[in-house]
Formats: sequence, structure tokens, C-alpha cells
Amino acid sequence: MPFYEKNEVRIHYEEAGSGFPLLIIPGGGLDSTLSFLTAGAPFNPMEVFKDEYRCIAMDLRNAKGGQSSGPLETERPWDSHSDDQLGLMDHLGIREFLVMGFCIGGPFIWNLLRRAPGRIAAAVLAQPSGVRPEMPELFYNNNMTGWGPGLCARRPDITMAMVEVFLSRMYRANPDFVLTVTRDFVRACQTPVLVLPDDIPAHPYAVAMESVMLAPKSEVSLFPWKEPRERIPVVVRQVRSFLRAHRPASATR
Repeated sequence: MPFYEKNEVRIHYEEAGSGFPLLIIPGGGLDSTLSFLTAGAPFNPMEVFKDEYRCIAMDLRNAKGGQSSGPLETERPWDSHSDDQLGLMDHLGIREFLVMGFCIGGPFIWNLLRRAPGRIAAAVLAQPSGVRPEMPELFYNNNMTGWGPGLCARRPDITMAMVEVFLSRMYRANPDFVLTVTRDFVRACQTPVLVLPDDIPAHPYAVAMESVMLAPKSEVSLFPWKEPRERIPVVVRQVRSFLRAHRPASATR
């Protein structure tokens, strides 16, 4: 089981396949781990795309059930995780890559596009998280009860007071849209993006479609695409075609 380590951060990751790099961000909120890909995702992109890409995925720092750990950076929650994602790619000697993210992977991808736009050839946002105006406290409340107490129990160096600051900065500082970037950023983004919408409280269809309408190089899947399950292979084909279309011409298998 490989690990990437930098200072106090230790990130557990896995790889599968070969070819142009594809970073895969599991869903599961702040408990995003590799197990989501086999037990929670509509399909497992590590298995589906390893025939064509070097697939890379990781446990999120401090996720329950994962093997990644590090400080709780209360003043920069989103960027601390982006540091881990970009740091892992640096560790693996990867400069340019494709990225696909589920759920919380949506905000993470937008933050990666803000942080390192020249490194990402294209992005797929599946079931992306977003903010419902009628439920602005959803993520904060869910994590204060479902994530924070367990983290504190595992890590005596972390207190609920620290968790509150972390979650407030993450989910209350800008409780709008896709959480990590503005509509103006999405409107100006020149990276191709494919959105696979969902419509549950944490994955609002309206926000996903607004990002599609704003982004100048966007595409969108059929909806609903997870049910009936016979539709999933259709969307997998669309994702594969999208990734192929935007894989750099110089990339080799």
C-alpha cells in the first residue's frame, strides 16, 4: 500500500492501469476514501478506465476508514486538500492530468482548476456537491455531527473547537454555488468539463446545471443517469469519449 509523505501529512493512494494520468477523487464528503469506489460509486472508474489510463486515487486526509492523516488546517480547509492532491501528482512525477471526482470531488475539482489550471487537461464532475439556498447549513451540520466527533475520538490533538473553525471556514465562509469558486470563475474557465448531475440535498441538480450553463467548454450527461441502472453504461461511454477527446495529442498509451 503506497504512501506519499510530506512533513506531517501522510497520504495513502492506489494506482491501476497505465497511460495518460487520470486522478480520481472518491465521494463521501470529508470521509472520502478509496472504499467509495468499490462500495458507493455508481461505477468504479479505477476498474473501468485502467485499460486506457493510469488511474490514481487516494484517501482524503483525516477521513474515517481511510489511511491518510495530517494536520487540521483550520484556516485553509479546501486548499489543504488541494495541496495533498497536487502534491501526490508531483510525487508521482505527473505534470498534466485528467481528473474525475464524485460528490465532494466537484468542489475539489473547481479548486484544482483555480489553483493549477494549466495542469488539468479536462475534468469530469459526477454527482457534484453544491449549495441549496434553502439549506445553507447542510454540510456544516452534517459534518459537525457525523465527521467531527469521530475525528476527535481518533485524534486527541484535534478538538471540536478546531473542527468548528475548520467547518465554518469550509462551508460557511462562502455558502453559495459550488463552494470553492465563483460564478465568474466558472464563466471564464477554459478547461473542458463534463457534468453528470444528481439531485439529492447535497448534490443539487440546479447548481450542477448552472455550472454547465456558465462554463464555456462544458458538456452534460443525460439525467437521471444512475437509475435505471441500464443507463450507467451509456454514461460510462460518454465519459470515455470525453476523456479521449481531451487527452493531449502527444499522450501515449
